[in-house]
Amino acid sequence: MTEFEDHHGCYFDRPPEKLVLEGYRRWIAGYDTGSVKPWELAWDLYAAMLGPQAGRRAWGELGHFVRTLKQCANCPLRSFPFGAHHVCREECLALGLVAGLQHDDPAAVRVCLNAISCPMRSDDVAAAAEGYANTLASMRHYLLPIPEAAIADIVARATPATHKTIH
Repeated sequence: MTEFEDHHGCYFDRPPEKLVLEGYRRWIAGYDTGSVKPWELAWDLYAAMLGPQAGRRAWGELGHFVRTLKQCANCPLRSFPFGAHHVCREECLALGLVAGLQHDDPAAVRVCLNAISCPMRSDDVAAAAEGYANTLASMRHYLLPIPEAAIADIVARATPATHKTIH
């Protein structure tokens, strides 16, 4: 099997994508609700999929990534409920950023960073995302590549032409 082993079913059910997407959703839900329960659910997911030791490491990197994003946000980071089989703009950007870093795609990374972070914090967001992406890669969890053009199209459709970032 290769690092991009075939997975029958939904793209969002592939383990790497599920870790990023569902982890992001649960972490954001914790901020939105003021409850630790969604963070505990994220921990449960990571421990079940990666084991306690690796799960703790990846869960910590996820938390650092999302906290860094939240520090930059002038408006709420949006997400769909757990288990939804579609993504909003911010979820797409998080997936695209991690995938771009894992596949050394600087164009995709730049589009994601420009759309999800303010210019003064983009280096911090990039560093946090890189730590998370590298941690997942070290555990052989590689997201499928997302072409820069696909990400740019989603950004263009989701925001007015004059609004380059949500922050």
